[in-house]
Amino acid sequence: MSRDNDLPETPGRRRVLKGALAAGALLAAPGVAQAHAAVPASAPGGPAGARYTNPLVRNRADPYIHRHTDGSYYFTATAPEYDRIILRRSRTIRGIATAPESVIWTKHASGPMGAHIWAPEIHRIDGKWYVYFASAPAEDIWAIRIWVLENSHPDPLKGTWVERGQLRTAWETFSLDATTFTHWGSRYLAWAQHEPGMDNNTAVWLSKMADPLTLTGPQVRLTTPEYDWERIGFRVNEGPSVIKRNGRLFMSYSASATDFNYCMGLLTADAGSDLMDPASWAKSPTPVFTSNDTTKQYGPGHNCFTVAEDGRTDVLVYHARQYKDIVGDPLNDPNRHTRVQRLGWKRDGTPDFGIPVADNPPKERA
Repeated sequence: MSRDNDLPETPGRRRVLKGALAAGALLAAPGVAQAHAAVPASAPGGPAGARYTNPLVRNRADPYIHRHTDGSYYFTATAPEYDRIILRRSRTIRGIATAPESVIWTKHASGPMGAHIWAPEIHRIDGKWYVYFASAPAEDIWAIRIWVLENSHPDPLKGTWVERGQLRTAWETFSLDATTFTHWGSRYLAWAQHEPGMDNNTAVWLSKMADPLTLTGPQVRLTTPEYDWERIGFRVNEGPSVIKRNGRLFMSYSASATDFNYCMGLLTADAGSDLMDPASWAKSPTPVFTSNDTTKQYGPGHNCFTVAEDGRTDVLVYHARQYKDIVGDPLNDPNRHTRVQRLGWKRDGTPDFGIPVADNPPKERA
């Protein structure tokens, strides 16, 4: 989430939430915002309206939009060739669609960081820019790990992106989808990783950080695939993203294979709770964002949250395909497009994701 420190964090009543995932704890996002009035996702002017043109960016999966303090939006995502990291800048969310795209880093021809360049995220931390991304050696393309780039220039489209190496976790196993945020003055990293001996592909994990490159531990499991809707095709929990609103923290994540079964789940914690305590977090037993035959959007997921130009309206950013049937491995299908829509809020203060909106391309594309 790119909206930092809306209000000082004030401790709320500690809430032990029934249904918390027994093995995990969750993370936090950058600041507790003012309580929003109930705004359904389908409200006029919301995602059902023509606020945004969708798809926003074609053939870009795992999108991440960072709104910087200067008001600029920085966009990065997975390119379908899995060979580079791209960056766009715009003064508006809509402008990302036509903003020039720069390649800020390219995979190695051999060795580490030589294959499967996935899910980059750009963050501004302590006066420097960081990109967290996943990659594998060219000679062992499924040995995917988390890596970090750093740029000390104030403008991330200038300066030099320096390879700062692998971000080390507790195990040398399949790991990806790192995101970082602060809560109560502490920095955290959340990511997806396979735990040795577990009957899953990936679970989502949390650790505190000593600095942007180093975990301090312990490494705590946030959620593992346990429901049927999280275990279709592959047993996957991945792509964590967090938003803080209305005295609570909400963490979305993606589940199942990357075809039309891909969907999003949600965990919830009180903003005043101990984020490293598993009892602080409740897991929704049903997905919160799924494929929709009416709008013809399939496999929505790997989201992030940003905020509109008014500084108040929350925006859901995600990818989805325009069709259900895929020939071959879904990872080889390039048509996961970046999409955006208003994130609504229910009267109880919880997020209303609604449904993935239908395409509304500009008239010249019609």
